[in-house]
Amino acid sequence: MIQRAHKHFSLLAMSLIVGFFCSTLVVELMGDPGLIYQVKNAIFYAIWLLVVAMAATGITGVRMAGKRRGGLIGNKKKRMPLVALNGLLILIPSAIYLRSLAAAGDIGTVFYLIQTLELLAGAVNISLMALNIRDGLKIAAASQQAVAAGTSSHTGQPG
Repeated sequence: MIQRAHKHFSLLAMSLIVGFFCSTLVVELMGDPGLIYQVKNAIFYAIWLLVVAMAATGITGVRMAGKRRGGLIGNKKKRMPLVALNGLLILIPSAIYLRSLAAAGDIGTVFYLIQTLELLAGAVNISLMALNIRDGLKIAAASQQAVAAGTSSHTGQPG
């Protein structure tokens, strides 16, 4: 059950981040200030769903990993603090500030500097989360193979 919840929360989080990234790129290329504000406003409200999805992903991931620290799980554990810090220190404040600038119609140099920073930070998070999804799929496949072989995926010993 916890594996299913982890999978769904992580896919929701990734989908939201990719959606924010793509919608931002599209409206920025279109250049319509009204559309830019609409997207920034939608992202502002959807961020709070993303925060919940990321927290749930982290909680379920930690519970599944237990005390294990090495290998693929260790890699995932190293990436997630970077994703969280990036989100808390760059992405959320940027989204809030960009929304306020767009609401004021102030889509100028400062807006585009912050927007560039947000897109770069978003690309980093997408990359790190994609690596975690890849590693999660490898862990799940190894676990299924261990079950099929009659061994524990944790110890390699007969189950």
